[in-house]
Formats: sequence, structure tokens, C-alpha cells
Amino acid sequence: MSNHPFHLVDYSPWPLTGAIGSMIMMSGLVKWFHQFSQFLMILGMSIVLMTMYQWWRDISREGAYQGKHTLNVTVGLRWGMILFIVSEVFFFLSFFWAFFHSSLSPNIEMGAIWPPLNIAVFNPFQIPLLNTIILLTSGITVTWAHHGLMENSYSQAYQGLIFTVILGIYFSMLQAFEYMEASFTLADSVYGATFFMATGFHGLHVLIGTMFLFVCLLRLNQNHFSMNHHFGFEAAAWYWHFVDVVWLFLFISIYWWGGK
Repeated sequence: MSNHPFHLVDYSPWPLTGAIGSMIMMSGLVKWFHQFSQFLMILGMSIVLMTMYQWWRDISREGAYQGKHTLNVTVGLRWGMILFIVSEVFFFLSFFWAFFHSSLSPNIEMGAIWPPLNIAVFNPFQIPLLNTIILLTSGITVTWAHHGLMENSYSQAYQGLIFTVILGIYFSMLQAFEYMEASFTLADSVYGATFFMATGFHGLHVLIGTMFLFVCLLRLNQNHFSMNHHFGFEAAAWYWHFVDVVWLFLFISIYWWGGK
């Protein structure tokens, strides 16, 4: 028995397997780019996905069944999520910095114009605007789900989460279609590099956020959340709102202003 309200984490192999899987996946990406072989990348992704499943399973057990997520532990988890989102803000800030550094004062190698010559940019009022509406709507539905949970209405929370996950998947499908239709690539000047790095990493965050919310949907179906104890869902909702806000900046700066 412990005589303190804090949670001393048990020994776990998942940080090690996650690091190994990430290393194999990144090595596989490099191999895919240069040798067109996807085996190593798929192996790394499989290890990462299995690690995610088992790590989330263990944390769900700790919070829902073992009672280890006390009020003091939850405060620590909240601060951890806040600091993580702050680190993500600075991560995306670097991409915006690179974009505005190049676009506000284009150098002579780009012809001193922005966008550079021969870059056919996207129309911001087609798929990008539709994706903006989708993400803003998903922000409403995840808030609907959160309020349903706080009011002890599991049907409302369930419906809101289902809509949010569907909208997240729809956004990713539209972005994949947009990439396939793009007339420029990552190698097409600084515009292509900054565009695909910024929007690509945002797309990755949408996929991760969709997975977070899908796990919350499964946990909600297993009655893991109550109206007073649902930080796992709350953290996923915070992350999703962060993804929404980043997309608004991307749409306004890169698609709309940066494409003129």
C-alpha cells in the first residue's frame, strides 16, 4: 500500500519498443525514398502501432480500473498535456517562420517574386476552404461530446465523438486527394518545401488526433469515463482544438495570403 496520492509508474517496455519502432520507421522512410522499398517502413509502423495499442491499454487500466489517477496525478497529467501542446506550438512556429521569411522578402534565386515562377498554387476556396469548414465543424462536435460527458449524457457524448472521428477521417482523405492533384512537389523551390512540411505535419497531427479520439470512443463504449473523471478524453479534445487553430493559421497564411 502507498501512503501518498501520487502514481509511481511501473516498469514498462513500451518506451523502448516505441523508440525502436520509430527508428526503424524513419530508416524505412529513407530507404523508401532512395530505394523504393517499403518493407522496413511497414515493419517500423507495425511496431509503433502495436506499442501504441499496448501502452494505451495499460494507461486505460491504470485510470479506469486500478484507481491510480488520483486528483493530484490528474493535475500533473494536465500540466504535462499543456506543456506538450506548447512544444507543438513552437514546432509549427518554425514552419511559419520559414514560410514568412521566404515569402515576405523573396530572394533573387526565386525571381524576387512570391509564389515563385512556374508554381501553380491551390485555389484556397476549393478543397482548402472545405477542409476548414470540416475542421471547424469537428471542433463543434468534440465540444458537443465533452458537454455531453460533463452532463452525464453518454448518448450525446457518443454521437459527438462519432461525428468528430468521421470528420477527421474525411479531412485526411481530402488532403490526400489534394496532394495527389498538386502540380508541384516537395522539391519545387522553397514554396514546395514549406508548403508540404507545414501542411504535411499538420495532416500527421490530424491522423494522430483522430486516433486519440477513436481510442476515447472505444473507452467511452467500455464506460471508462464519468462526468467527473475523464481527463483522457479532455486531453484528446485539447489536442484536437490545437489542430483546428493551427489549420486556421495555415489556411489564412499559406493557402490564402501566400498563394496570391
